[in-house]
Amino acid sequence: MQRQVLGNGLIGILLVGRDTLSKMRQKNSAKLMFFCGKMAAGKSTLARDLAARENAVLLVQDDFLNALFPGEITDIPGFVKCSARLKNALMPHVCALLSTGISVVLDFPGNTKVQRAWFRELIERANVEHELHFLDASDALCKSQLGQRSTGLPDGTPWTRDSDFEAITAYFQPPTEDENFNVIRHERV
Repeated sequence: MQRQVLGNGLIGILLVGRDTLSKMRQKNSAKLMFFCGKMAAGKSTLARDLAARENAVLLVQDDFLNALFPGEITDIPGFVKCSARLKNALMPHVCALLSTGISVVLDFPGNTKVQRAWFRELIERANVEHELHFLDASDALCKSQLGQRSTGLPDGTPWTRDSDFEAITAYFQPPTEDENFNVIRHERV
């Protein structure tokens, strides 16, 4: 399998031969990796690192949303609507990748129980191992990182201000034991 970066940082997969797929199915050590953490906690950086380390396909929600809905997502309800449409479209494809033995890193938010239910459905449909990487970071650290990554962006760019952080963080729910995820905690100070 070879990965290729397409436009907007999206990853494409070059098809592999039947022999290679057969070997992958026999072993099926595919794993789904996904994230929970406040805005600007470092989820995307960790996602890129994990994808490289695990030789996994990396799918980035922000890249898809920016490509499919340019300029349309200006508030939280708009984000929720477009995100749901994207997840519905991607579900069978993510499951197909996992079912053929290809590990997938999803840089999609798993910051509420409702968001994490989608990951649970993927895990159960594809019958694969998983890792929920929980980035436990303070508000102060996240706001500092948000300021750093927003430097140089035009005024009014969505999701760059402390008020945006506060609005999004109001919905945040850390993972709980009753959700039965394999949680890997990354404490950030």
